[in-house]
Parts: sequence; structure tokens; C-alpha cells
Amino acid sequence: MRWVHLLAVLAIVSAGSAQASDLRAGAAAVVINPPTGTPMAGYYSARGSTAILDNLYCKSLVLEQDSVRIALVVCDLISLPRRSITEARRLIEKEAGIPGSHVMISATHTHTGPVVARESSRDDLDGGSSDLGRRYTEALPALIAQSVSEALKKVAPAHLQAARTKEDHLSFNRRFFMRDQTVSWNPRKLHPDIVKPAGPIDPEVAFLQFATPQSKPIATYVNFAMHPDTTGGDAISADYPGVLARLLTECQGPDVITVFANGCCGNLNHRNIGWADVQKGPHEARRIGTVLAGDVCDAFPLLQPLKTGGLQVKSTIVALPLAPVRAAEIVQAKDVLKRMRDPKTPFLEKVKAFQVLDVAARDGKPWEVEVQVISWGNQVAWVSLPGEIFVELGLAIKKASPFPYTFIAELANGSIGYIPDQPAYAQGNYEVVSARCAEGSGEMLVEAAVRALKDLYHGVQPSPSSKER
Repeated sequence: MRWVHLLAVLAIVSAGSAQASDLRAGAAAVVINPPTGTPMAGYYSARGSTAILDNLYCKSLVLEQDSVRIALVVCDLISLPRRSITEARRLIEKEAGIPGSHVMISATHTHTGPVVARESSRDDLDGGSSDLGRRYTEALPALIAQSVSEALKKVAPAHLQAARTKEDHLSFNRRFFMRDQTVSWNPRKLHPDIVKPAGPIDPEVAFLQFATPQSKPIATYVNFAMHPDTTGGDAISADYPGVLARLLTECQGPDVITVFANGCCGNLNHRNIGWADVQKGPHEARRIGTVLAGDVCDAFPLLQPLKTGGLQVKSTIVALPLAPVRAAEIVQAKDVLKRMRDPKTPFLEKVKAFQVLDVAARDGKPWEVEVQVISWGNQVAWVSLPGEIFVELGLAIKKASPFPYTFIAELANGSIGYIPDQPAYAQGNYEVVSARCAEGSGEMLVEAAVRALKDLYHGVQPSPSSKER
């Protein structure tokens, strides 16, 4: 018997028919900047914010059809712990009347945002356990609920269009096969011993445009897979997704909201190892955001109208096994913790220590994570995954999905950190050392997502004029 098991199916709601009522949509953005001095996330060191380079937002897109409402929410943050998701959903249900199980909340993964307390052994190092860090974390659910409530107030008749294009010059797999048969992580640029990337990228730039019956844009939902770690420094910034959103607003109009959901990019970033430039700073975020905005604008003529379909939601809790930890590793991790702030402590020793302590704190209890799928008709589906997911896993979901447009939001509805694909575990290095879940966990998520996608797809009767891929 397989050790993979699903604990519970939370909800399945279906409201689709050939005579479904018109879709209604509304979008809103709420600023979620932290106070100056708030600890920042993204690195294995402490740093406090000194300024606001550009605003962080919580953006919400509310869809309504046949009395079913759903909310797609994205925050310009590195991640959101499950407890923040649970509280935000509770407030949304109370204040907006949208069932918490119908709300998908993800993070863009910007490395120039505030730390969010996640009850990890790492909280003391990066400031998650500080007063400012905890106060910011406690304030987040109300801001998320406010964003959804404001979007709900704007809900109005809308039609939906979709398009996709490719961008294969921005993202790169950051793991490489080396001449000594090892797999390296982020090797120095132009390294002579690099043989080839250890995995693929996902070049798809897919997007949806919601517009009024008079074709006035309401919101654009963009999905692309790449780490937002380009800006650097100690100023608050949404990184390249913020640049993308600002440029699309300039292109489409001041009232149009761009919601950017990051795809499976656990092993992808922007570093072109064949280019000597350091690729770090606000200028790099502007470069990348500008290229992506150009991709979307260039693909506007490719937008295809989607036919009427019902909204459906399905969520499954998956029990992921813990990464194996030995008693001797716990002793060693506690020793490393004592010298964590010593700059001489090797990076991977820090990474391993936090991984061991977080896994040990589970006392053998598996990670119970959510895989959520929201669909519209038999054409569009949104999938949530709970961590930094290797691109191979996202590509597997897209390949198996029966929906022509499948959008994957990682770091959604909670996060347990890196989730590599199975072959990566034997290769080792940073993401594998950091992973709190055992080998095969990523494939469990793929299985759960694909099953939900197929269940929802077969629960919808396609309209006679709709086209399937």
C-alpha cells in the first residue's frame, strides 16, 4: 500500500450549466507596507527596512456567478503561514460573505518585503519573532479581508478573455550539473565547470483579462514562474511584479488592477550565468518587469473570448511525510544555532540546522497542506500549491490538466518551504537541504492537483460552441 494518503476533501461546489448567468467580477488593491524598521524577509541574516522604494499590495479579484463567489488574492510578500490564511479566510467569510474555502491566497515571494512570523526556528534570526514582525503579521489578515471586501463592492457584469505567450530569456534554472558530477546551486557566472542546467524552466506567460460588457478592462491576472529576488537592499519593494503591474496600468488605464501570481519557481531565478552583469538592484527589477509587461501587451491581440461557465471549488488536505532527521543531527543543529550570527558559519550549515529543528518540532506529525483548485467552465482553472515548488512539478500539472488555461499559484494557502521533485533529492544542495518534507512529497501534490482538476472538468458540461484543447 502506498504511504501517500489524502486526509480530507474540504469542499466541492458546482454551479455550471449551459444556461449559466453572466459572470461578474471586481478587483481591488490595498497597500500593505510595513512600518519603517520592520525586519525584512528573504535571507539568512537580519535586516530592517529603511525606506519604501515602491508599495506592497494585497490584490483581490472576486468572481461571482450563479450565487457562487470566489476570491483570488495575491500579496506582495515572501510567503504567508497557514495560520494567517485561516484567520484571513475567517474574516473574509464574516465581512464579505464569501466562504473561506472559496478563497485562494498566495504570495509573490518578493525578497524585499517584511518578514511574516511563521513559528519557525528561523524567526529569531530574521526578525519574525520581534515585536514589529509579530505586529505586522497580526495585522495582515484584516488587510487581506479589506482587499476582498473592496473588490466585492466593485463586482459588476464582466466577460473573460485569455491568452498565452512565451518568454524564454528571463528565467533560468539555478541548479547546474558540474564537471565533477555534482549539482551546484547558483554557481558563479561564467563558471568554467558548468556543464548544463539540471532542469528546465517554464516559459509560459499566461494571462486573463476581465472587462466590462463595453470592453473596458477591469483586471488582468498574470501567471509566470520566476523568483522575485532582483531588487535587493533594505528598501521595501514588490520587485519585478510591482514594475509589471505599474506598466500594465499605464497601458490599460489607472483603474485596471494587475494581479500577478507566481508559478512554480522553487528552482528558477533571473541569473543568466552566461552574462557577466551582477543582475542585482532596482534597475534589474525594472528590466525584467518591463520585458514581462511588453510580453503581455504584445499578446493582447491573441486574447480569445471564453464562453460562459460555472464556478467550482475543490480543496484537498494532503499529508506530506517529514524529511528524515536523526538524533545526532538535532544535537548538531542546536550547536549551529548558537553560532548562527557568526559570519564564519557555513551557509548550508545554517540551512540544515533550521530544517532539522523545524522538522524535529513536528514530533513525527506530517505536514497537512492544502491543494485547492478553482475552475470556471471547462476552460480555466487555478491551482494552489503550498510552498516553493520545483518547476518540474508545475509542468507536470499543466501537462495533465484538461483545462486549456491552467494557472498555478505557488506559496498559496500556506507554505512549508521548498518542495523539490523526486530526482532532486539524490542531487542535494540548497533546496533539498532546506526541504522540510520527504522525497516524493512533490509528486503527491501533483497527484492531488491533477485528480481535482479532472474531477472538476468532468463535472462541467461544455457549451456547444466552446473549444477544447
